[in-house]
Amino acid sequence: MRKVIQTTTLFVSIFTIFIMSFVTYLNQDIPDSFYVYGNQQFRIYQHSQVSVEEAGNEKEVRAEANTSATKAVNLKLLGVIPVKTTYLHQAEERYAVPCGTPFGLKMLTAGVVVVGLTPIDTETGSAYPAKNAGVEKGDIILSVNGHDVSSYTELSQRINDTKGEPATIQLIRDGQQMKVSIQPVKSLTDGAYKCGIWVRDSSAGIGTVTLYDPVSGDFGGLGHAVCDIDTGEPLPLSSGEVVPVTILDVVKGTAGTPGELRGTFLSHSVVGELYTNNETGVYGQLKSKPVENEPIPICLKQDVQTGAAQIYTTISGTKPQIYDIEIEKVNLNDHSPTKNMVVKITDSKLLEATGGIVQGMSGSPIIQNGKLVGAVTHVFVNDPQRGYGIFAENMIENFSDIASEEAAGF
Repeated sequence: MRKVIQTTTLFVSIFTIFIMSFVTYLNQDIPDSFYVYGNQQFRIYQHSQVSVEEAGNEKEVRAEANTSATKAVNLKLLGVIPVKTTYLHQAEERYAVPCGTPFGLKMLTAGVVVVGLTPIDTETGSAYPAKNAGVEKGDIILSVNGHDVSSYTELSQRINDTKGEPATIQLIRDGQQMKVSIQPVKSLTDGAYKCGIWVRDSSAGIGTVTLYDPVSGDFGGLGHAVCDIDTGEPLPLSSGEVVPVTILDVVKGTAGTPGELRGTFLSHSVVGELYTNNETGVYGQLKSKPVENEPIPICLKQDVQTGAAQIYTTISGTKPQIYDIEIEKVNLNDHSPTKNMVVKITDSKLLEATGGIVQGMSGSPIIQNGKLVGAVTHVFVNDPQRGYGIFAENMIENFSDIASEEAAGF
């Protein structure tokens, strides 16, 4: 009998530990808040074992139509064990055109990005003015002695104008503005006063348009930031242009070696402007509709499901094609706004042509059950058939931050 009791106690203890560990996982994985549309019933497809109860103990939770109220709801495992309280924010249902078209981008930075520090040869030997002043790789230099700088030429001129007098540099580091004092030195090479900084002031490349609003002309693409190749940090955008692109060739991806789309700018004509470059993509306005597709609903993150889906992407010319993929995993937490899904290319034609996900496909829209779910963002270097995707919800939120703030949004 004692043995039976001991065995039962051990089993109950293990089961309790398992349940509590699972509740802890759910608490961390499920966000503190969600958007809901109209009178849509709220549920979390990724956690079907979790039931939802309104604060008033109603069994079904629906957002009240035509109100902007926020509701608190209780989530329970198997309808019994409390997991957490989360909040529902009502939003107007959004629609956007899924694109998959390639585009060229030309960016000028706001300030100049420090990509390296270098010694200056002087009459007395090597000097490190910038390094000694505390300038670091990745800093964004905004001005010299109160004069704005937006290019390497402007920075060099302002430093030379000091004639060796201390210069006050205003810069941004980790999102915080600060000032440093630099003592320029006279270069033995050309007699100019320098401070030993390598900077970048522009960038250009090819990406894929994810979504487009035909009413406002707003668009979003890439699904991740345009980053400096040396620092890995997002480039601060001063201004940018969108130009037409045609895809000419594909370098097929293999394990350990990512592939890429190779294309060329079709002309010097500008078809749009860039307004924002942040961790979820690039955003701006286009002068015309990039594809003839009709707008479809934006899928909210709690409605994304594992299983079959499709992407629109262009691997030749200018017109996107539809290819089959599988959404293998959905990550609801907010820790990484660009790695919300793990996707796998399953379409044999796309695999034959590209080997999977390749550079340049970032931004390719993901469609599931007639809704825009998100976009492809990254490739797994050692497994090019797989990669990450971002929720469309995370991208559409940025539309209210660009030119047409009058559009209904989250």
